[in-house]
Amino acid sequence: MKKILLRFNTSILAYVTFAMCLCLSTLNAVAAEPIPHKALNDNFSQLVQAFEHLDLNSIEQIYTEDAVYVSETQDKGIILGKQNILNLYTRFFDKIKRKQATLEVDFRVLVRHSDKNSATDIGYYLVRFHPGADSGEPVSEFAGKFVTVSAKDSNGKWRISVDSNTHATAKFYYDAKPVPNLYYGRQFSESAVAPSSTKK
Repeated sequence: MKKILLRFNTSILAYVTFAMCLCLSTLNAVAAEPIPHKALNDNFSQLVQAFEHLDLNSIEQIYTEDAVYVSETQDKGIILGKQNILNLYTRFFDKIKRKQATLEVDFRVLVRHSDKNSATDIGYYLVRFHPGADSGEPVSEFAGKFVTVSAKDSNGKWRISVDSNTHATAKFYYDAKPVPNLYYGRQFSESAVAPSSTKK
């Protein structure tokens, strides 16, 4: 009887040890998975290019189908779904084109939280509005704070699933310091640029 119990206890101990090793191995694999800094940073670069070229195709590639957009404007509700977000950008880009104006946009990411299938970026953005040559208007700018949540799709592509922003003074963008591995926009030189209320 003692031998049977001893064998039973030994089997249980071996099983428990195996299970613990398996759990630790899984945890280590998850912990060791690198943060996809390049893929996430590339999304910001693509957004910059999309705004500057008023390129709706690039915008379309960057959002998930069920993406959510939370605008800073009080007269707009929460925008649900990629197609509705694209409609918003279409109207905004068309307005810029009608004015024969151009945009410069960039972002500075201060914080990034990431796990296996999602990542959250937090930082500041700056937009410069260049009016048409015949308008006689000066260059203006507006800035804000943003939070984006990106999700990895079935093809391993990181796309924006939540995009939200609020107003902020441009000083916060200019004062933001670069953080290793995180997207840090071009060195816009701080100058006497008139504030603007241009919005999407």
